[in-house]
Amino acid sequence: MKREEIVFRRKEAREILKLKEKAGVPYLYFPLLEETGLVIHGISTRLGGVSAGDCASMNFAANRGDPQENIRENYRRMAAALGFAPEKIVLSYQTHSVNIRQVTKEDAGKGYCREREYRDMDGLMTDVPGLMLVTAYADCVPLLFVDPVRRVVANSHSGWRGTVSGMGRRTVEAMQAAYGCDPSDLLVGIGPSICGDCYEVGEDVAEHFEGEGEAVVRPIAEKPGKYLLDLWEANRRMLRKAGVRPEHICVTDICTCCNKELLFSHRGSRGRRGNMAAFLGLRP
Repeated sequence: MKREEIVFRRKEAREILKLKEKAGVPYLYFPLLEETGLVIHGISTRLGGVSAGDCASMNFAANRGDPQENIRENYRRMAAALGFAPEKIVLSYQTHSVNIRQVTKEDAGKGYCREREYRDMDGLMTDVPGLMLVTAYADCVPLLFVDPVRRVVANSHSGWRGTVSGMGRRTVEAMQAAYGCDPSDLLVGIGPSICGDCYEVGEDVAEHFEGEGEAVVRPIAEKPGKYLLDLWEANRRMLRKAGVRPEHICVTDICTCCNKELLFSHRGSRGRRGNMAAFLGLRP
């Protein structure tokens, strides 16, 4: 599919996320982050890879039956499109934790061409140019952080569990503690994920968001005991409370479930899917 043929169903009249294509690989990016000139970043779509079946075609999930050689080729293609060295990739180890790893040059290649000795790391942060931090998604929320003053980046994965446990706030605090970042300097992209009109949850999940009001969780009148949860708004509010300026927060206008033909969605595919990935690194 050519770039001009790719049309997303968007939640806003204006385009918050932009689409690029290079080397036959389409990807999404935030102009807010791109305009700093400091970072390489992109969020994959389902297009431009070599995987087949439910994982077609740009899959980064290693636990969905996709051959490892397909996944490695997909990483190689994304690296060529974004313009970074594949051996500089550092992968998270996602378990819906709120742990954030401080990534150094010794971590280059971990999860891609080297074993990871760490576990339970849903967030990565670094001040080392050239490293590429990678997290994976299929409805959960990518949180991409750039500090243009301290020249630090962070890439965190936040599903409903991570959001309840404060992944956005924890990432801000980790950047403060490790690098002296000022929250008011941070630029944050809340990436493509399931929207508040698609994410139906039960009382067991909704009760964790009690007190946030119907802007975050609202009952479904025709389905007693069911609610619609807006993780975009929940994360935006958390980042504001953590000290990030409102004008420095970019909230996705693209829902994974509304665009399940173009993006992987766990809900939209009823679990038959691969993973997208979010890539963020400081330019060498």
